[in-house]
Parts: sequence; structure tokens; C-alpha cells
Amino acid sequence: MVWRKDRKDRDKDPFDWFDFPDWGFNDIFEDFDERFRQMQRHLNRMIRDAMEGKIGSEGKPVIYGWSLRIGPDGKPHFTEFGNVSRGGIVEDENVREPLVDVIETDGKISVTAEVPGVKKEDINLEIVDNRKLVIKVDNKERKYYKEVELPAEVNEKSAKATYQNGVLDIELEKLKPKKKGKKIEIK
Repeated sequence: MVWRKDRKDRDKDPFDWFDFPDWGFNDIFEDFDERFRQMQRHLNRMIRDAMEGKIGSEGKPVIYGWSLRIGPDGKPHFTEFGNVSRGGIVEDENVREPLVDVIETDGKISVTAEVPGVKKEDINLEIVDNRKLVIKVDNKERKYYKEVELPAEVNEKSAKATYQNGVLDIELEKLKPKKKGKKIEIK
């Protein structure tokens, strides 16, 4: 028996032959594709505005970037950074938002931030309400600011930070859930 494609099948997308509705395979790629289209429109708008002199001022940097990673849920997660808001407006030409990555494990949360061009003495870290990490750098050459929402409550006394070659690493222990009351047996 010889298998031949019908005429209508020739014009079909080759990936339509595979049926993966339970995998969510197509949804992931459609979401990924739409995100890239949005980024392309955003970047095109920013470039047009920059060329027309609508953003940034002479001698001041305009910084915009993004990172993509696959989260524990298997879905892509985009993170934007820089000193440009989503609308293409420079929030503060002097303040940059560093690229930050947050990794959660069973007992701890690790935060990595890129803050190049500063000394470790210029970096200020603060934990707010055991749920938010504030990274702030304010010196003559560079200014960075970022509020990082943490995925769980942390013990602020456990914080350990290192800084080397422009990379800031912070480790925080999660607060353990409070012990439940003693179970009472019913007789």
C-alpha cells in the first residue's frame, strides 16, 4: 500500500498532522511567538522614538533588555530590565533597573543581580516585610534600583550576599511554616 497526500494536505502546515492537544505544545509556541511579536513592536516603537528625540537626552544612556527562561511550571517567563518603561518612556535616565534572576528551592531563595561598574560598598540591600528585596546603588557614575518580590517569606537575619565582577548574589533562607497545634485524639 502506498500512502499519498491528498491535494488539500499539500497546502497544510506540516505540524498540523500531529495532534498534541493534551500536551499544550502548540500553546507554548503560540505564546512564545506572540511575546516576540510584542517585543518587536515595542523595540520598533522605542527605536523610532529615539530617532525622533522623544526618549533619552544627549549623552545619557537608554538601556532596555529582556531575558527569557523556562519556569518550574514549564512556561516561558520574560523579565525586562533597564531604564525604559513598557510604554517606551525613560523613567529616570540616571537610574537603571538591573537584570535579576530569582531561584527558589525547598529551603532557600537565591537572587542574582547584574550591577556592573560599582563597588560593593555602594550597594544597599534591604528586606521589606520578609517578602521583598530592594537593591539600590547610588554613586556618581551609576545608579541602580530594583524591588524584587520574593516567592516566599524569608528570614532576614539569614541573608548572605557576595559581589564579584558585577554580579551580586544573595541567598535567603525561607521562613519555616509555623508548627501546627498538637493533634487531639477523640475517644
